[in-house]
Amino acid sequence: MVSRATMSMEEVNDKKENLQRESLEEVQEETEGARTIQPWTKQITVRGVIVSILIGTIYSVIVMKVNLTTGLAPNFNVSVALVAFLFIRTWKKVVQKAGFTSKPFTRQENTMIQTCAVACYSIAAGGGFASYLLGLNRKTYELSGVETEGNSANAVKEPGFGWMTGFLFVVCFVGLFVLIPLRKIMIVDLKLTYPTGLATAVLINGFHSQGDKSAKKQMHGFLKYFSASFLWGFFQWFFSGKDGCGFKQFPTFGLQAWKQTFFFDFSLTYVGAGMICSHLVNLSLLFGAVLSYGLMWPLINRLKGDWFPEDLQESSMKSLYGYKVFVSVALILGDGLYNFLKISCFTFINIHGRFKNKKRNTANEDEQKKTDEDLKQNEVFLRETIPMWIGIVGYVAFSILSIIVIPIMFPQLKWYHVVVAYILAPSLAFCNAYGAGLTDMNMAYNYGKFALFVLAALSGKENGVVAGLAGCGLIKSVVSVACILMQDFKTAHYTLTSPRAMFLSQAIGTAIGCVTAPLSFFLFYKAFDVGNPYGEFKAPYALIYRNMAILSVQGFSALPKHCLQLCYGFFAFAVGVNLVRDFSPHKIGKWMPLPMAMAVPFLVGAYFAIDMCLGTLVVFVWQKLNRKKADLMVPAVASGLICGEGLWSLPSSILALAKIKPPICMKFLPS
Repeated sequence: MVSRATMSMEEVNDKKENLQRESLEEVQEETEGARTIQPWTKQITVRGVIVSILIGTIYSVIVMKVNLTTGLAPNFNVSVALVAFLFIRTWKKVVQKAGFTSKPFTRQENTMIQTCAVACYSIAAGGGFASYLLGLNRKTYELSGVETEGNSANAVKEPGFGWMTGFLFVVCFVGLFVLIPLRKIMIVDLKLTYPTGLATAVLINGFHSQGDKSAKKQMHGFLKYFSASFLWGFFQWFFSGKDGCGFKQFPTFGLQAWKQTFFFDFSLTYVGAGMICSHLVNLSLLFGAVLSYGLMWPLINRLKGDWFPEDLQESSMKSLYGYKVFVSVALILGDGLYNFLKISCFTFINIHGRFKNKKRNTANEDEQKKTDEDLKQNEVFLRETIPMWIGIVGYVAFSILSIIVIPIMFPQLKWYHVVVAYILAPSLAFCNAYGAGLTDMNMAYNYGKFALFVLAALSGKENGVVAGLAGCGLIKSVVSVACILMQDFKTAHYTLTSPRAMFLSQAIGTAIGCVTAPLSFFLFYKAFDVGNPYGEFKAPYALIYRNMAILSVQGFSALPKHCLQLCYGFFAFAVGVNLVRDFSPHKIGKWMPLPMAMAVPFLVGAYFAIDMCLGTLVVFVWQKLNRKKADLMVPAVASGLICGEGLWSLPSSILALAKIKPPICMKFLPS
């Protein structure tokens, strides 16, 4: 008994010594990392690039699934930064236990991994695979109505890995170079905040200054919920033998509610996404679901035979489905136009104010207000500059390549349209990046929609749809990539990361994304019935974008009966709600819903809004019970839920491609 007690006491002492040694190593490593900043060539590491590719690929699959199901992909930047941190921490532990030395993990390397991975998955999120590119395929053409005037039979281009990859390479790399000459002006001189970039930087700095105990808690939380989410996805698969089977069709609130898409579909991906999104976004989704599938669509469906013929197929654009599509378009356009004008006015007023202040010689006062930390951040950011000639040569070279390649891919989009687009692109990219720096709103999709309407109207009935959709992708990609890069420069500025390392990381991530995004798209496109309005992968925005192009070509004759009046009403509603939010007292404005979020369930249904509201309820209750623990653990738990079920998409797609079907069909029928 004595010897056993002695042994246990020795083991306890050894464990204490090991923990103290590990903690001391952590502190020494962090102190050393904070004191010395490595040159940019050492901030980009081989392990960092490998981890970036792995994380970027996983999130590309997750984002592609979310895009193809609802089209609403939340911002995963915080989740990616956390996963990168936990991944390298695990890597270091494994290497050290194997008897090898491991180089310190600095915040600069963490920033590089986060930038590269985000650039990679951003191509899947914004590359048009669920919107303007997919809107060109035959299924979307047929859903838009073969008889619809302006919906030309020649305006069809089936998805292909070759042309999609080539298109992404030429349009995305143009965006990388367009704002490089303005990097110092926007980050150092104008001091734009870029809230998402700044929040990511604060998070990364926090990871590397918090204790080892907090990091271990996040690691255990992430792994626990990742495992649970993956296994739950695997378990659900066994019961989904046919369409309409499985837990995804569980009539949680009864069969009548289920018919109107009100049910919990047990998707932990959307529960995790709801934990990341704000309460306002989630409640706006629920409000949109109740208004559309709870009230409007059942009422309009009763008018079958009066407002639209009874013998039409449900997927016809002249039936109830047409109302769903065009009312969604009206909400999106109303919200988009209002915010576009608001951000534009805000941008120009702000620039004018700064210009006037410059004349009053306030620069010296600003210099005096700077802290030592500000001066150090500016010194590091400006020390390793990116030569202006790289930005100019890169932009011109890729623009010329696009002018040659894009008209070959899309003969309907003339070369002179591409030339004009790239002449206007720098000013559009600057306006968007400046607005995002002030408000955190990347308006690239609205610039893309503007290009869609203009090019579709200019190109005529035969060429308008293809020219509009391709031109939308061209402008949207350039403007979006430029904004994301500037956001990442803000993260680099705050984490003392070299702009050269940041730019190269962004370029690596973009190149990887141009390959992994089409591959992840075809993983779903070949395995599932993508675009089926009654299936799991509805891809609603493909139909929305094609019908925007048809409206531009044909006008309002494409709308079903009384739909134009409804569209006017919801367009005005979207503008009115935004006006109330911006000009009323905060206690009233904070309750105004987001029209852009409301529009998604109008077309898709209520089920995913219920999932996301469950996520927001979990966060709300957790913060009430223990806010400090919730702030620490919510990103880890949400990331685990998203990554687990998201990763299950890979084996489930492979099983579907191999024609291996689940053995059971669980379905619910009235007695």
